[in-house]
Amino acid sequence: MNLVNPTKLLAAYTTSLAPDGRESVVVVVKGTYTIPDREDQPPRLADEQVPPVMADVFTGEPGFSAPLYEIDFAARKPRCDVLLNGSAHAPGGKPVDRVKVSLEVGTVSKSFNVVGNRVYKAGALYLAVSEVVPFTVMPISYNNAFGGVDRSNPDPAKHQWFLTNHAGVGFHAATSAKALNDKPLPNTEEMGASITKSTGKPKPMAFGPVGRSWQPRLKWAGTYDKKWLDEKFPFLPDNFDDRYFQAAPDDQQMPYPRGGEEVVLTNLTPKGRTAFKLPSSLALPVLFLRKNGAHEEKQAVVDTIVIEPDKKRFMLVWRASLALRRNAFEIREMIVNTRLKRWQRSQRFTGKRRFRSLAELAAWNRQTAQAEGVKG
Repeated sequence: MNLVNPTKLLAAYTTSLAPDGRESVVVVVKGTYTIPDREDQPPRLADEQVPPVMADVFTGEPGFSAPLYEIDFAARKPRCDVLLNGSAHAPGGKPVDRVKVSLEVGTVSKSFNVVGNRVYKAGALYLAVSEVVPFTVMPISYNNAFGGVDRSNPDPAKHQWFLTNHAGVGFHAATSAKALNDKPLPNTEEMGASITKSTGKPKPMAFGPVGRSWQPRLKWAGTYDKKWLDEKFPFLPDNFDDRYFQAAPDDQQMPYPRGGEEVVLTNLTPKGRTAFKLPSSLALPVLFLRKNGAHEEKQAVVDTIVIEPDKKRFMLVWRASLALRRNAFEIREMIVNTRLKRWQRSQRFTGKRRFRSLAELAAWNRQTAQAEGVKG
């Protein structure tokens, strides 16, 4: 099986299994773009293209810290994840106690407060919160959002995990007031919901990926019990839901973008407000050629957007999949950004001769794309 990619984007493929055991081949295409300096400028492909992520990347120790990037080879995503790795910036670079940050992309609109460092102060008869330490730049992560693990009990079996964020700070359900002294509070809070206690269920606020084992994401993973071992293993359980593949929380998911959607970042760059638009056209066909001569065109969809304002870039991930009759050996070739009609015309022009090199195919693609008004 050969993957032909005449674009400047990076592409790779994998196979996946549905709960019924049917195999699919999945083509993943990833593009890295620079964030324009001005709102009226279109984004352009970055000189350095970030390759597809082959394994989950964490901010620290895997499983004990917040995810930074999730593997790009999910089998399928019903919606588009909108993720952001970055920092809060005080307006004008002047130290502040707190600042409101906002992320807007298409139908996604999310805001929360970022607060300076605080700690609990415990006395013989009281528990209070220290003064806020002003800041000019504060990292935003589930590491410093509300959550974490209460390990105050000497028995590890009685440790308590905050189910919606295992990596955070501030959760101390069973810790005594005295033991809370100098322990940090989270740096992010919901609008209008200041956190002053170590208990309760505040919503963890961040823009990055949520952990695979965190709720509510975990509930979509299905049931792995004795019945599954006896009847379904090694396939996914019947109650597995594709929503498990979504790395973003529910309020950062949107329909697949078509191109030209506006992105607005508030206090997530030193400028205060940064706005730009996604590339005007996100159409990206993938042509699957079978060994028996059959061929099928699939339109790849953008199902992951990762914005990194501190690095002045954003990344788009396209995904196209084809259900197989038996296995991946039935596929001869996959061609990125080549339409079926264009490929058929090339076969007529070239007879039975195939392209001698990727460069030859890329040159032909550019010429025909210009003639058809298609962005190659």
